[in-house]
Amino acid sequence: MAAGSVAVVFAEGGVAPSAFEGATNTVAVLLLLTEFAMLRAALSRSQVRLYAVQSLLVSALAGIVAAGRDIPELYALAVVSLLFKVVAVPWVVTRLLRDAQVEIAGSGALGVATATLVALALAGFGFFAVGSLDVRSRFLPHAALGLSVAIVLVAFVLMIVRRDVVSQAVGFFSLENGVSLASLVVAAGMPLIIEVAFLFDLLVAVVVFGVLMRVHHHRTATLSTESLTALRG
Repeated sequence: MAAGSVAVVFAEGGVAPSAFEGATNTVAVLLLLTEFAMLRAALSRSQVRLYAVQSLLVSALAGIVAAGRDIPELYALAVVSLLFKVVAVPWVVTRLLRDAQVEIAGSGALGVATATLVALALAGFGFFAVGSLDVRSRFLPHAALGLSVAIVLVAFVLMIVRRDVVSQAVGFFSLENGVSLASLVVAAGMPLIIEVAFLFDLLVAVVVFGVLMRVHHHRTATLSTESLTALRG
């Protein structure tokens, strides 16, 4: 019965998704799910591990696009992303956490349930808003662009509602993963040097957040940013 229904749909003009589209959409959805997992994570180390998983998915997606669309440069990007975002960045942040002896992420301005509902609303808005623009790409399915915008918006929620340096740093790093997904959708064929430039921006952010974490913990013995509100004019 189900097979007959599928046959009718295809006969009416529907097109079965290819294996490439199925794989890339699945990876893009997993990227968004890991972003929501970061938002709900109570431990700083868990957030860092989830960021490493998300970055691994970005590297895998770059490899899939390289193979599926015959863009050899993306293999190099996948390897660089793997070494830097999956290995180096989590190692640096974990080392800083070990020195600070902090396990619990800072409290949020909103409860976990409320923050998740807000993130769901924003993710849905971003996904359907991009869908209405009818932006097409020859590299990735159209849905991947909407998912990349959803990831960026959820990352903003993580940065805003959490009141500790680690969560805000992880939110910023994962925001870059959303931008990387968007770049794979709209400009996967751009020169490799331009792609690597995005990683250089991430390197600068890692240095800045690393210094902030070390100095702030040295002065306040905590990674909470609540005390920084006193600096507002």
